[in-house]
Amino acid sequence: MREVGPFAVEHERIPVQGDKAIIMGMSHRENGVSRAPFQHLNMGFHVGDDGQDVIVNRQKFAEWLHIPLETWIGAEQVHGNHVVNVGAEDVGRGARSIETAIQGTDGMYTNHTGILLTACFADCVPLYFYHKDDTIVGLAHAGWRGTTSEIAGQIINGFNSKLGIHPKDIHAVIGPSIQSCCYEVDDRVISAVQAIDGLSPERVYQSNQAGKYQMSLQALNRMILEKYGVPSEQIRVSKVCTSCHTDLLYSHRKENGHTGRMLSYIGIVGGE
Repeated sequence: MREVGPFAVEHERIPVQGDKAIIMGMSHRENGVSRAPFQHLNMGFHVGDDGQDVIVNRQKFAEWLHIPLETWIGAEQVHGNHVVNVGAEDVGRGARSIETAIQGTDGMYTNHTGILLTACFADCVPLYFYHKDDTIVGLAHAGWRGTTSEIAGQIINGFNSKLGIHPKDIHAVIGPSIQSCCYEVDDRVISAVQAIDGLSPERVYQSNQAGKYQMSLQALNRMILEKYGVPSEQIRVSKVCTSCHTDLLYSHRKENGHTGRMLSYIGIVGGE
């Protein structure tokens, strides 16, 4: 794992049509102003941190990205599978407070330039979606509940039904998150995995000596993406485990729930 700047552990810029580009990535926990246990670059309003400190952190990050905070959009994130198609009328929602975020939502997509889709993470899986030719992007928050309710498929369906994009033309990235080495789950989670239609769920978990299971949310999301028609060669998967790297990343599980949140982001911007 490597830093790509003073505020990000992953950051990518993909040139697309005309003078546009797609940017996406994830912040880390360094170089912010939040105090313990949220030190330092906490991006989440909902974890008990001082709200003004979170705004300062977000403003510092916005300046580094050269994308104004006022153009960010964030959702409430309720561990569901509801997704929305956002546009200019949604700009600024969730950027400076949780109260203004899009309620009851864990995924967003847009074809508008100058909007940054954002979501907060500390172990759950960030799912990034993009289409180069028509310049469309999406972002989803996928914990085990969102994953097993197939939020990835809801984004793909939105690309297809609302924007006319066929799944075979979608690219997806599964970002840094807790990996199977650290992700122990019980029968309740495994039952939800087994209830997903059209998959071979036994490929994503194995029993451990504690009578529970080590599970890969990354492998499960990849299977769901393929089930909905995204070609395997157009899916990239990060090997970074948030729980293994609390020196640089937040981990809700490793830090017993008392920690901050990274910010995952994707947007369409003007080209250089």
